[in-house]
Amino acid sequence: MTNLWKRTLLMTGATLFSSTAVYAQTPDLSDPPDIEGDVITEDLGSHNIRVGIGLAESSPLYISTQHFGDILSERTEGRLTVDVFPNSQLGDDAQMMEMLQTGTLDMTIPSTSPATSYVEELAVFDLPFLFPTREAAIAVLESDVALDLLDKFEDSDIKALAYHENGYRQLTNSERPVESPEDVAGLDVSGLTIRTMENPVQLSIWEALGANPTPMAFGEVFSALEQGVIDGQENPWSTILTSNFNEVQDYGSETRHVYTPFIIMMSMRTWDKLDPAYQELIEEAAQEAAAYEIQLATEYDEWARDQLEEKGMEITRLDEEQIKAFQEAVQPVYDEWTPEIGEDLVTEIQDIVESTMSDE
Repeated sequence: MTNLWKRTLLMTGATLFSSTAVYAQTPDLSDPPDIEGDVITEDLGSHNIRVGIGLAESSPLYISTQHFGDILSERTEGRLTVDVFPNSQLGDDAQMMEMLQTGTLDMTIPSTSPATSYVEELAVFDLPFLFPTREAAIAVLESDVALDLLDKFEDSDIKALAYHENGYRQLTNSERPVESPEDVAGLDVSGLTIRTMENPVQLSIWEALGANPTPMAFGEVFSALEQGVIDGQENPWSTILTSNFNEVQDYGSETRHVYTPFIIMMSMRTWDKLDPAYQELIEEAAQEAAAYEIQLATEYDEWARDQLEEKGMEITRLDEEQIKAFQEAVQPVYDEWTPEIGEDLVTEIQDIVESTMSDE
């Protein structure tokens, strides 16, 4: 990364897009793409856009959101500026989405899992082992099926702009290596107490595996792990690394049990204040930032896992037979939730996945 992308400026708790954070934990990530497109030279008003996210300054999400802000600033001659508040400074995903509705926050980028309280069909992304490869997942995110779900947010006074990648979720814990569902359930010992997102499908997954799932806001997870309130959690490797969970978790398992996206979204109250030319630019910038974030997340994933091992975490890489055992154990989740989510929607997404896999 260039030196330009390593300078920091803090003001009133926000990191401004005129500079960038010092990344203590990043690989040699791709620089952002060149900013192209027409500049809006007409003065259509000045707006400062406040964005709240749950992840740290070293995360792909944060870095790509900076690029989003740079696009807006450069293509409006500085009339659109962006401040980002990382590390759940403004609240968890659910709280920040509520702030969009009231107009007290302009933008946030939550996982799809807590967003199911607004668009129930998004729970399809919580179904376990739905996406065997990242390519299949991206094909779904780019499909009309997935894009139509974004339009459903407008009934909740939220403008959903684009999908980002949260990524494949992996299990960590402080008790024992996990190679099978039996290791989660414990058999002769108690089942693992696992933090989950506040999402009923995710709860069902861990119940089916014999764990004790505990829904909890992301900002509370580190302290709960540190204090022994919970045994483990599940998140992408990049989030595990940038959140320093390795400091309070000894074991990791590459389960890849769920692939979840992020959604970049804006308050309709903010959206409606903007000139149509600004609205069009924001939609374009959101798409460009999403593509960059997915690229960064791909580069970051395996590197983050290897870094966690170097820092002392014992990571188990599950083979196909071990993954199959987990898939069989969570089949009841499909039986329970497919009728709730919509059989047609689940089938459409499975068809896209199957088509993508046959093309590879």
